[in-house]
Amino acid sequence: MEDRIGHFLHFLSAEKGASDNTIAAYRNDLTQFHHYLSGTAGLNGSNGGGNGSNGSSTDWRRINKDVIITYVQELKQRRYAEASVARKVAAMKSFFQFLQAEGAIQGNPTESLEAPRVGKTLPRPLTVQQIDELLEQPSKRKTPEAQRDQAMLELVYATGLRVTELVTLPRSVLTGDGRVLTVKGKGGRERLVPLNQAARAALERYLNVGREEEDGVAPMVRTKWLFASRGVEGHLTRQRLAQELKELAAEAGLDPARVSPHVLRHAFASHLLDRGADLRSVQQLLGHADISTTQIYTHVLEERLKKLVFEHHPLAARKVK
Repeated sequence: MEDRIGHFLHFLSAEKGASDNTIAAYRNDLTQFHHYLSGTAGLNGSNGGGNGSNGSSTDWRRINKDVIITYVQELKQRRYAEASVARKVAAMKSFFQFLQAEGAIQGNPTESLEAPRVGKTLPRPLTVQQIDELLEQPSKRKTPEAQRDQAMLELVYATGLRVTELVTLPRSVLTGDGRVLTVKGKGGRERLVPLNQAARAALERYLNVGREEEDGVAPMVRTKWLFASRGVEGHLTRQRLAQELKELAAEAGLDPARVSPHVLRHAFASHLLDRGADLRSVQQLLGHADISTTQIYTHVLEERLKKLVFEHHPLAARKVK
């Protein structure tokens, strides 16, 4: 089964263009499922010499819908979040569809399996004033990383980039028009993202610091990443950025638990819609493949429309007798 999982993940990466985060999540989910099968009585046989925990291979013929439903119920009993269970079910469905297409199994045991319904929720948005207070914090720091942090915060709030898109921006992204960035998002899809003046200025200040020579070689020349680091990846990690953001939030007097890169992306979309942007434009800016994903922000549009009617309709101010 480990070989099958490996082939499936290669298929997702090479042919479907899945992101590294998706690949990692599916690997963890399917490995967990594999371990469950390896410890389940009646699912192991002596054929094939697999790599199960008991030294025998999984008998694919015995994996049916009931086995998978029992596994999902066990996840729920272990109090996994609904979103986590839904993702694990999605991983299994994709995996067995792949196996069936490859001829490894005759029937797909997940064909009629329904994933748990997960309500889409949004974090409580930060106000424009709170965003301003947060953006002011890096300039108060007297550290070499302050200009980098300022540039990253200005960029994510000005563009709505996903955190992975932000930290993995290549230095080559600056070779085009300085007023826009070409960003490669989920599924390898590219989109143009405009930069406002504040973001361009913060980025330029950061680049000027990055051009300062160190041992005779400018740091920006030694790496392909825009936001380089000395770590294994070569660029700032998502975890480190989230940690920096929470520290800045605390310094700004904000609750660190409410602040994350995703919250800034959410603020970008919410503030645009609140000031008149249409949903389709916000969809393109966020890089959503489907407008239904962007529709989680419709509550912002509803509030704006109610405010518009209450403030400008001629009957709104009339007192009811």
